[in-house]
Amino acid sequence: MEKNNKFISFLLGIITIILFLVILFFGYIMYNEITGNKSINISFAEDFGFPKIEFGSENEEEIETTPVDKSMYEGINDGNTVSEKILNRHLYEQLDNESKIIYDKLYNNKEKLKTGRYTIEFGNTFSDLLSKDGGEEKLKKDYQSAIEAFIYENPEMFYIDATNMYINIEKITRIIGVKYNVFINTGKEDSYLAEGFYSADDINKCENEIKQVADKILAQTEGKSDYQKIKIIHDYLVDNIEYDETVSKDNIYNIYGALVLNKCVCEGYAKAFQYLANMAEIENTIVIGTGKNSEGRTENHAWNYVKLYNNWYAIDTTWDDPIIRNNGVLSGMLLKQAKQQYFLKGSDTMNESHFISGKFTEEGQVFEFPELSVEDYNEGVIK
Repeated sequence: MEKNNKFISFLLGIITIILFLVILFFGYIMYNEITGNKSINISFAEDFGFPKIEFGSENEEEIETTPVDKSMYEGINDGNTVSEKILNRHLYEQLDNESKIIYDKLYNNKEKLKTGRYTIEFGNTFSDLLSKDGGEEKLKKDYQSAIEAFIYENPEMFYIDATNMYINIEKITRIIGVKYNVFINTGKEDSYLAEGFYSADDINKCENEIKQVADKILAQTEGKSDYQKIKIIHDYLVDNIEYDETVSKDNIYNIYGALVLNKCVCEGYAKAFQYLANMAEIENTIVIGTGKNSEGRTENHAWNYVKLYNNWYAIDTTWDDPIIRNNGVLSGMLLKQAKQQYFLKGSDTMNESHFISGKFTEEGQVFEFPELSVEDYNEGVIK
């Protein structure tokens, strides 16, 4: 009898251990995350900078993730975001809610992006969207629109190479349901800093160089009218930048190349004007599309719109650089006229040679730009 009791006790012990292991097993399945990871990035064409979306590979192997604290995302888009407080957010205003969340996260972490490796965390912010049919495809488009607007509205982000930034969508499947974790990082790249930048120290040094030039220019605008401010900025860029015809050097698409190295392509001219106009509190936006040059060739191009006395006018500092046209042989009144050929122009003038695309990518969002005054600004040439 005693042996039977011992056997029963032993058997019950074994059963208890088995039940405990079964509970642990199902607990593991229910609460540990089985994740599929999709990585998406934006690729910019070398000839100008129009991004297109590319799809990364899907990784189905199990990876370790960290639970996200939802409280860190509370109020992220509560109608009082940093971006909405800033002038010159014409692209931002056209984004939908998800794109604005992505844009704001990037904008609010500008300093941390200087490391080139900082991960922008969204956690399960987009879980509701991703759980719907077509949600993943929509988030890809939202990311693309956000990146396009962010890059082309913030010329001070000259140190970011958006081709090396990836948005990751982790699908987390449990017995009790599915959730998603979203974040932006470098993907398989070492860094998302542009060529020639390796650390925050590098970037801070370049920012100081840019600021010194900008301060010198903007000092001339103190106490001036908006027209005079625009003219001073325009003339400085036209007189001091040399157009780069190699289209292969570092920084030719950004404000560091334009303002410090004094050599860039049309995008650098346009971003430099945008940067200085922003600092001078002049409402403006960068415009992309194509232009028909003096030789009749159509090429990708960038220029600017500015708001002056409640009307919008176009400015093309690239094509107002006489070095680009006629090899800089003009002088006197002809040179003065050449430098203002695309200064504060209305649609009747600009539409003859400048054609707005509205899209930064072939599959991207169609952005709208302010409607130009039909006529040129009357005082632009004689002042």
